[in-house]
Amino acid sequence: MTPPFADRFALRMQFLLPRRALTQLAGMAARADAGALTRAAIRCFVAHYGVDMSEAFDPRIESYVSFNDFFTRSLRAGTRPLAEAAYICPVDGAISQFGAVTQGRIFQAKGHDYSAAALLAGDTALAAGFEDGLFATLYLSPRDYHRVHMPCTGRLLRMVYVPGDLFSVNPVTARGVPGLFARNERVVCLFDTARGPMALVLVGATIVGSVATVWHGVVNPPRSAQVRRFDYTDQHIELAQGAEMGRFLLGSTVVLLWPRGALRFNPDWSPGRVIRMGEAMG
Repeated sequence: MTPPFADRFALRMQFLLPRRALTQLAGMAARADAGALTRAAIRCFVAHYGVDMSEAFDPRIESYVSFNDFFTRSLRAGTRPLAEAAYICPVDGAISQFGAVTQGRIFQAKGHDYSAAALLAGDTALAAGFEDGLFATLYLSPRDYHRVHMPCTGRLLRMVYVPGDLFSVNPVTARGVPGLFARNERVVCLFDTARGPMALVLVGATIVGSVATVWHGVVNPPRSAQVRRFDYTDQHIELAQGAEMGRFLLGSTVVLLWPRGALRFNPDWSPGRVIRMGEAMG
């Protein structure tokens, strides 16, 4: 079936627009304290996207000195109770896709898949550990809470910054850009858990000014053309289930990988379903 004209137009514009320059400008604007102008822009954003500020630890718009502060706002205690499950949802957002890693390939959308090795910065040995395993792709929209939490307790082993493109990661783009999540800039985090290795990949996108982790701080910027690798095996960085592990500016996507037999997905899950951090995932 041919995509609607609006979808084709949106995709074509993404190939034509200067995505990196737009993202750099957005990052500068998000970091700026423009006083009343910043607060007015945040109010417009809240109204346009229907952001529920009653859940925020501080619901007052005037308390946020920059868009960065607003985008990475914390929530009130108790707004995201943790389910009694081996794995919980790490983010607020929507399920893009989930299922089996088949012959080293991850399903993206109808007619599109990509290799686990490409997602993991070309590390074929690491990808082999997820052969016949499971994946979940979770999309965060601009209105969502932008912090990422641990689906289970894990010890950090490695982190890899992978340079790449900056396409949008919304559902229209996922349906139209081949290998989207293995093409975009991303930060790959590898954990050792009670059920084996787990890869948690933070995928950047157009206007996502930066990605940060709790152990490193801001990973990008600076943006480089080279893969950057960080080894933590000589440290004991363990994060409990439900603990914050990182955050995005604006919306983006998280891709998770597990080895075969690590979990059974929540039977209520389906592509497009809205999820909230702390709900049972598997």
